[in-house]
Amino acid sequence: MDHQENKSLSHAVYSLRLHIVFVTKYRRKTLTPEMLDYLRGAFAEILDGWRCTLLEFGGEADHVHLLVEIHPALNISTLINNLKTASSRRVRNRFADHLKPFYWKPYFWHRAYYVGSVGGATLETVRRYVESQGTLEKPRKAKQPA
Repeated sequence: MDHQENKSLSHAVYSLRLHIVFVTKYRRKTLTPEMLDYLRGAFAEILDGWRCTLLEFGGEADHVHLLVEIHPALNISTLINNLKTASSRRVRNRFADHLKPFYWKPYFWHRAYYVGSVGGATLETVRRYVESQGTLEKPRKAKQPA
């Protein structure tokens, strides 16, 4: 399906997309390329169970970005908490030896997260942003007040 296409549910037509960011606990740089590939599949599978779609995924050693299409009957905070809990459990089981030196308790994601609607930006703009997150870190300047 084309990412620009609207979906329908009963008598509603909708196009709801969220940008979600999860950060590792203590911002520890634990995520390897193999773990990021694994998480991409895990998030896609979890979202599918919620009748949602993972449109884009990217990340670095200490955080991940998801671009997700959701349906209007969804409780966003419940989805977010389930994504964090289920992905954390899966990655801690699959990469237990790698994570042992970083966390002595069953931690993985920081309890805080970011979620924002992408209705004001084109999907291509958000896609470029997510894809650019794998580049070398550059200092970011704060916007000057108008």
